[in-house]
Amino acid sequence: MSVELTMLLASAALYFVFILIPANEAVLRNGLKVMTGPRDNLPPPSVFNARATRLRDNMAENLLLFAVLVVLVELSGRNSALTALACYIFVGARIAHAVVYLAGIPVIRPFLWGVWVVAYGMLASQILA
Repeated sequence: MSVELTMLLASAALYFVFILIPANEAVLRNGLKVMTGPRDNLPPPSVFNARATRLRDNMAENLLLFAVLVVLVELSGRNSALTALACYIFVGARIAHAVVYLAGIPVIRPFLWGVWVVAYGMLASQILA
Protein backbone atom coordinates (compact mmCIF):
# COMPACT_ATOMS: atom_id res chain seq x y z
CA MET A 1 0.00 0.00 0.00
CA SER A 2 1.28 3.48 -0.81
CA VAL A 3 2.26 5.99 1.84
CA GLU A 4 -0.67 8.14 0.78
CA LEU A 5 -3.21 5.35 1.30
CA THR A 6 -1.54 4.34 4.56
CA MET A 7 -1.88 7.91 5.84
CA LEU A 8 -5.52 7.96 4.69
CA LEU A 9 -6.09 4.79 6.70
CA ALA A 10 -4.30 6.38 9.67
CA SER A 11 -6.56 9.42 9.33
CA ALA A 12 -9.65 7.20 9.35
CA ALA A 13 -8.36 5.49 12.50
CA LEU A 14 -7.71 8.88 14.05
CA TYR A 15 -11.27 9.92 13.21
CA PHE A 16 -12.55 6.79 14.95
CA VAL A 17 -10.57 7.79 18.06
CA PHE A 18 -12.11 11.26 17.81
CA ILE A 19 -15.57 9.64 17.77
CA LEU A 20 -14.73 7.67 20.92
CA ILE A 21 -13.42 10.61 22.96
CA PRO A 22 -16.68 12.55 23.47
CA ALA A 23 -18.73 9.35 23.64
CA ASN A 24 -16.59 7.88 26.42
CA GLU A 25 -16.48 11.16 28.32
CA ALA A 26 -20.29 11.33 28.21
CA VAL A 27 -20.57 7.78 29.54
CA LEU A 28 -18.14 8.55 32.37
CA ARG A 29 -19.98 11.77 33.23
CA ASN A 30 -23.60 10.65 32.80
CA GLY A 31 -23.37 6.91 33.39
CA LEU A 32 -23.84 3.97 31.07
CA LYS A 33 -27.55 3.60 31.86
CA VAL A 34 -28.30 7.18 30.82
CA MET A 35 -26.15 7.01 27.68
CA THR A 36 -27.65 3.70 26.50
CA GLY A 37 -31.18 5.05 26.91
CA PRO A 38 -33.01 7.43 24.55
CA ARG A 39 -30.87 10.39 25.73
CA ASP A 40 -33.84 12.75 25.55
CA ASN A 41 -33.02 14.75 28.68
CA LEU A 42 -29.25 14.83 28.84
CA PRO A 43 -27.55 17.56 30.84
CA PRO A 44 -25.53 20.07 28.85
CA PRO A 45 -22.18 18.70 27.70
CA SER A 46 -19.07 19.51 29.67
CA VAL A 47 -16.62 22.01 28.19
CA PHE A 48 -14.29 19.13 27.35
CA ASN A 49 -17.09 17.14 25.70
CA ALA A 50 -18.19 20.11 23.61
CA ARG A 51 -14.60 20.68 22.55
CA ALA A 52 -14.12 16.98 21.71
CA THR A 53 -17.33 17.01 19.68
CA ARG A 54 -16.12 20.02 17.70
CA LEU A 55 -12.79 18.25 17.17
CA ARG A 56 -14.62 15.17 15.85
CA ASP A 57 -16.80 17.26 13.52
CA ASN A 58 -13.80 19.22 12.25
CA MET A 59 -11.95 15.99 11.51
CA ALA A 60 -14.94 14.71 9.52
CA GLU A 61 -14.87 17.85 7.37
CA ASN A 62 -11.14 17.66 6.81
CA LEU A 63 -11.02 13.91 6.28
CA LEU A 64 -13.43 14.23 3.36
CA LEU A 65 -11.19 16.67 1.50
CA PHE A 66 -8.05 14.74 2.38
CA ALA A 67 -9.61 11.51 1.12
CA VAL A 68 -10.61 13.11 -2.18
CA LEU A 69 -7.10 14.45 -2.72
CA VAL A 70 -5.43 11.15 -1.80
CA VAL A 71 -7.74 9.17 -4.09
CA LEU A 72 -7.06 11.60 -6.94
CA VAL A 73 -3.31 11.28 -6.37
CA GLU A 74 -3.64 7.48 -6.45
CA LEU A 75 -5.89 7.36 -9.50
CA SER A 76 -3.76 9.81 -11.45
CA GLY A 77 -0.56 7.96 -10.57
CA ARG A 78 0.97 11.19 -9.30
CA ASN A 79 2.41 9.67 -6.12
CA SER A 80 5.75 11.23 -5.27
CA ALA A 81 7.96 12.08 -2.34
CA LEU A 82 6.05 15.38 -2.14
CA THR A 83 2.63 13.72 -1.91
CA ALA A 84 3.93 11.30 0.72
CA LEU A 85 5.35 14.22 2.72
CA ALA A 86 2.06 16.09 2.39
CA CYS A 87 0.19 13.12 3.82
CA TYR A 88 2.61 12.79 6.74
CA ILE A 89 2.21 16.52 7.38
CA PHE A 90 -1.57 16.27 7.32
CA VAL A 91 -1.71 13.40 9.81
CA GLY A 92 0.93 14.94 12.07
CA ALA A 93 -0.82 18.30 12.06
CA ARG A 94 -4.17 16.65 12.85
CA ILE A 95 -2.66 14.82 15.83
CA ALA A 96 -0.97 18.00 17.07
CA HIS A 97 -4.22 19.92 16.55
CA ALA A 98 -6.14 17.37 18.62
CA VAL A 99 -3.71 17.62 21.53
CA VAL A 100 -3.62 21.41 21.44
CA TYR A 101 -7.38 21.78 21.04
CA LEU A 102 -8.39 19.25 23.70
CA ALA A 103 -5.92 20.80 26.12
CA GLY A 104 -7.38 24.25 25.44
CA ILE A 105 -4.03 25.77 24.45
CA PRO A 106 -4.73 29.09 22.70
CA VAL A 107 -3.14 30.60 19.58
CA ILE A 108 -1.44 27.46 18.21
CA ARG A 109 -4.59 25.88 16.75
CA PRO A 110 -4.95 28.33 13.81
CA PHE A 111 -1.29 27.77 12.95
CA LEU A 112 -1.93 24.02 12.75
CA TRP A 113 -4.93 24.70 10.50
CA GLY A 114 -2.55 26.49 8.16
CA VAL A 115 -0.17 23.54 8.22
CA TRP A 116 -2.75 21.09 6.93
CA VAL A 117 -3.99 23.63 4.37
CA VAL A 118 -0.42 23.64 3.03
CA ALA A 119 -0.58 19.83 2.89
CA TYR A 120 -3.77 20.11 0.82
CA GLY A 121 -1.98 22.49 -1.51
CA MET A 122 0.96 20.13 -1.87
CA LEU A 123 -1.37 17.29 -2.86
CA ALA A 124 -3.42 19.45 -5.22
CA SER A 125 -0.30 20.80 -6.91
CA GLN A 126 0.75 17.28 -7.86
CA ILE A 127 -2.70 16.38 -9.15
CA LEU A 128 -2.81 19.49 -11.31
CA ALA A 129 0.79 19.22 -12.51
